[in-house]
Amino acid sequence: MTNSLKHYLLMTFLISILTACNQNVKSTASNNVLIKEWEGPYGGVPAFDKMKVEDIKDAMIQGMKLRLIEIENIAKNKDEPSFENTILQMERSGKELNRVYSYYGILSSNLSSPEFRKIQSELAPLLSDHQSKINQNESLFKRIETVFNNLKDNPLEPDQQRLVEIIYNSFFMNGASLNKEKKKEYASINKKLSELYIKFSNNILNDEEGYITYLSEKELGGLSEGFIKSAAEVAEKNGKTGSYAITNTRSSMDPFLTFSTEREIRKKVWENYYSRSDNNDEFDNKEIIAEILKLRKERVNLLGYENYAQWRLQDRMAKNPENAMELMMSVWPLAIKRVAEEVEDMQKLANLLGDDIKIEPWDYRYYAEKVRKSKYDLNSEEVKQYLQLDKLTDAMHYVAGRLFGYKFKKITDGSVPVFHPDVEVWEVANKSNGKNIGLWYLDPYARQGKRSGAWASTFRGHTTFDGKTNVLATNNSNFVKPAKGESILVSWDDATTFFHEFGHALHYFSSNVRYPSLNGGVRDYTEFQSQLLERWLSTDEVIKQFLVHNKTGEPIPDELVSKIKKASKFNQGFSTTEYLASALIDMKIHLADPENIDVAKFEKETLAEMQMPKELPMRHRTPHFGHVFSGEGYATAYYGYMWADVLTSDATEAFVNAPGGFYDDELSKRMVKYLFAPRNSIDPAEAYRLFRGRDADVSALKRDRGF
Repeated sequence: MTNSLKHYLLMTFLISILTACNQNVKSTASNNVLIKEWEGPYGGVPAFDKMKVEDIKDAMIQGMKLRLIEIENIAKNKDEPSFENTILQMERSGKELNRVYSYYGILSSNLSSPEFRKIQSELAPLLSDHQSKINQNESLFKRIETVFNNLKDNPLEPDQQRLVEIIYNSFFMNGASLNKEKKKEYASINKKLSELYIKFSNNILNDEEGYITYLSEKELGGLSEGFIKSAAEVAEKNGKTGSYAITNTRSSMDPFLTFSTEREIRKKVWENYYSRSDNNDEFDNKEIIAEILKLRKERVNLLGYENYAQWRLQDRMAKNPENAMELMMSVWPLAIKRVAEEVEDMQKLANLLGDDIKIEPWDYRYYAEKVRKSKYDLNSEEVKQYLQLDKLTDAMHYVAGRLFGYKFKKITDGSVPVFHPDVEVWEVANKSNGKNIGLWYLDPYARQGKRSGAWASTFRGHTTFDGKTNVLATNNSNFVKPAKGESILVSWDDATTFFHEFGHALHYFSSNVRYPSLNGGVRDYTEFQSQLLERWLSTDEVIKQFLVHNKTGEPIPDELVSKIKKASKFNQGFSTTEYLASALIDMKIHLADPENIDVAKFEKETLAEMQMPKELPMRHRTPHFGHVFSGEGYATAYYGYMWADVLTSDATEAFVNAPGGFYDDELSKRMVKYLFAPRNSIDPAEAYRLFRGRDADVSALKRDRGF
């Protein structure tokens, strides 16, 4: 028998085994509903009505097995590496695992429970190992590298070229070029980090669930009727009938600190919120942060980088930490100067009212509201009467119709399964031809087991390379659920955030990319589109049609609108400083030497060096800074909101000066074409230049904030 024949027979035998294994895995996996192909209308939808916590671990393990088989087939392909047989096949891989991740994300963010958290902790190292096996697959990386190197002599179409570059850079940045010993160390660090991220997140959830302040009837001074009714319902659900509950979440804390006349209770609520995971108990995160920082530095040192920030920012718009710091420090002195002016105004008013106090952090919101009323005759509680969540939802759909040509129709027949009774679903269609674009899920209310804040995500993104897919996007908020029969009234800031997150959803729906990996984005750019959409909340078309009184149905008076616009730059010192303090600490703590770092001491001393005003805290104190320490998406990248805000301020000026204003047809089409639809298929800086005709003007940000 010749060597070539031996080789042929051996390969045939191995392929038959691999095929059998593949079929066996698929057969086993098919019994788990969480990994099955989605069925039903709109190109198939997640079977949320059949989702069980006990199924998630098995589904995730099966999904990982299937993906590794696909990756191994690509890596061991004997044909010369090409875009078609390597990059495209990678884009096709992992469909089963992606489906499981949709359920995993909901169980993690929207429906977390002690049972799930235990499974989540068990899965974390397995998921880390799985990703390491792909990133460190030497044969696979050699094929990717070959395709990448061939671009010089055989360029592809622009989006294909960018796809190759993104995939190559991702593998390179994640240690694909390291030797075997360093790869092993890199993978070990990633596994440890994945476990720490889960523990960090769960500690915050425990403190949010564990600290509730209960009020008696005599302690309700200053609070609105709607807030009181909601607080009573929450207390009753917790077995405290006759009391009123202030939960340890922003949606409960913020209005309480703004309106409550009970200063000592304001202090208690403030301390509960800002000391989350910083109570020197079993849920304290400071030692976890120290370990995360140390491991992150060790990992990037393996790749030759001095610190984590250098490694992380190389593929962002900022490119390096110096550029990010330069932007932040150009605004910081102006922000803290404005805080000093705001505090002076508040202290004067407190003195005038005969309140024998010195402004403390738990007083800031309360007296800022009084100054707002004094300076602009603007009462936030009065404004809230015109900000109903259902009307704001209609307003967002109206804006999407005007700018993007979308039509939203609520699905009420139960044809689309949901993961909680509070979740509502809309069909999204093209107004001009009626074709379906996707589905929009909305989960608006806070609940036990749901992470705090507001966010957007997708269950399925847009692609066309294997047939066009319908987008399944979701928006999530944490509004306090109103008492039965009451309207959901929100603050202007919360309404702005609602529009912001919807901007992310529109970014998903408007995608025109061919390949799944191009549906991602550059972190300090992807916040831009959502920040830009916030501006439509203040347009006359939205105000006149959708801001109506929750009792009378009367439109918001022109006089009140005028006051809102005049006060639009009010309290910018507070909002800019609390955000920037978090962004600067994020960057500085990753630039510092993590060896033996005392996290509490670092935060305190760094803020002092920055001359942080003592009258307000960071928006996210380090022990509960989930953006940065529950994963790596925003680590050394929280500055990105301000980077995006430069683009937002500059783009806003383009609309202000357009003939048709914010609804100018030509400018709106350019916005969709260049800023939303391309996603990550073209360089963000180039995309912005195509829209604006030039780079963004940094001074637009300072004008926008009134500095």
